[in-house]
Amino acid sequence: MPECHSLKEKRSTLRPLLEALRNRYAVSTAETNHHDTWQRATIGVAAVSSSVRRLEELADNIERLVWSFPELTVLDTRRSWLEEE
Repeated sequence: MPECHSLKEKRSTLRPLLEALRNRYAVSTAETNHHDTWQRATIGVAAVSSSVRRLEELADNIERLVWSFPELTVLDTRRSWLEEE
């Protein structure tokens, strides 16, 4: 995160990313942790598809978009899948 000095600044920094993800990829996004911390955020992205391969491609594209925001510092990325049996 850039040097934010308030929660309002933090959210105004995250908003363009969350909106870009929603608009470009039709996924659900949310700040999922560190709600009361100015300098840190955890972002969750959820998507549904009938193909794991399609989800992997989507996750790759989402990561590229997140990394393209120079004002953000990415510390970690994680992926998890729920598959129907």
